[in-house]
Amino acid sequence: MLSFTERTITIIKNIPPGKVMTYGQIAKYAGSPRGARQVVRILHSMSAKYHLPWHRVINSKGEISFKDDDAFSAQKQFLEDEGIVFTKKHVIDLKAYQYHPIELDEDIF
Repeated sequence: MLSFTERTITIIKNIPPGKVMTYGQIAKYAGSPRGARQVVRILHSMSAKYHLPWHRVINSKGEISFKDDDAFSAQKQFLEDEGIVFTKKHVIDLKAYQYHPIELDEDIF
């Protein structure tokens, strides 16, 4: 069985272009429903090494969590380039864009 970190990396790698997942949603699929902060840590420390599509991970309100203007703008631009539309308040409609893997492939885990 894979570790939480390995499952998290696999889930993030499989988020398709034009879709997003929340930190908490990823944690739940990876086996730790209360592990959203661990997902943040994994993204921060391993995105470059594993070429993770970090920009497809947002908070549960449908917002980009970066407070830094440059990082916020970069993530927003990446998502817009994939066809994701933001409201005037920089929020993503989760009903339209949230990725819900129906069944995670047993071979992945």
